[in-house]
Amino acid sequence: MQSNLVKRTITGVLFIIVLVGCILYSPLSFGLLFTLIAALSVHEFGHLVNASGEVRINRTITSLGGAYLCLALMGFCTQATDARVFLPYLALLLYMMITELYLKHKNPLGNWAFSMMSQLYVALPFALLNVLAFHNDPAASSVSYNPILPLSIFVFIWLSDTGAYCVGSLIGKHRLFERISPKKSWEGSIGGAVFSIASSFIFAHYYDFMSVGQWAGLAVVVVIFGTWGDLTESLMKRQLGIKDSGNILPGHGGMLDRFDSALMAIPAAVCYLFALTLL
Repeated sequence: MQSNLVKRTITGVLFIIVLVGCILYSPLSFGLLFTLIAALSVHEFGHLVNASGEVRINRTITSLGGAYLCLALMGFCTQATDARVFLPYLALLLYMMITELYLKHKNPLGNWAFSMMSQLYVALPFALLNVLAFHNDPAASSVSYNPILPLSIFVFIWLSDTGAYCVGSLIGKHRLFERISPKKSWEGSIGGAVFSIASSFIFAHYYDFMSVGQWAGLAVVVVIFGTWGDLTESLMKRQLGIKDSGNILPGHGGMLDRFDSALMAIPAAVCYLFALTLL
């Protein structure tokens, strides 16, 4: 028990150091990190659904597709290339559809569905981090890199998870979604939201490109959709009959376990900021 706690703590600290360090260090380290994370996460997703025995998707092709989508959107957001950069990705999607005509698998419809889901559910959110990080300034005809927005998404998620665990352990009585995640409580979720919203005031103090209200709104969006993202992955694991999505992170499970909340929080944050015309 104690050794597992030590392992979990060390892995968690290293995970945060690498993630925060790569986001803050440079646009290149940011792009390479999330390209790798997207590829690993899509590969893990493919392993999980293939292990069910119901479908059989090509993990190599879907992983390459996820990685390419991240790089392509990074190139597009930085104006290094135009929309034609997405043509190879569209060709890859067509390839995944057409090959099922010849492979004679028992469940081609399921293979199509899960192959596309690997891109929509797993790869796309990581690619959308580029939309948060790179901003076009028409007046200056240049693109700037702002690591604070993508970093804030993860800070809000981490504080929400930490707050939910602490408050839920102390006073959690009313189950949030017992059918899917019996341990989560309304009290914990509200406590986690308070932690995240409180941190948004700190972001607003040091980074005034958004108002206090806009920062707080972003925190609320991330908390709500992050909770749904967590529950979505819990439902998937319950359906597949597994506890962890993988073991790549000792003591923490797999990539999907660590980024489950982000898979819904990132697209929701992008929609929120576009609605505010801040992107």
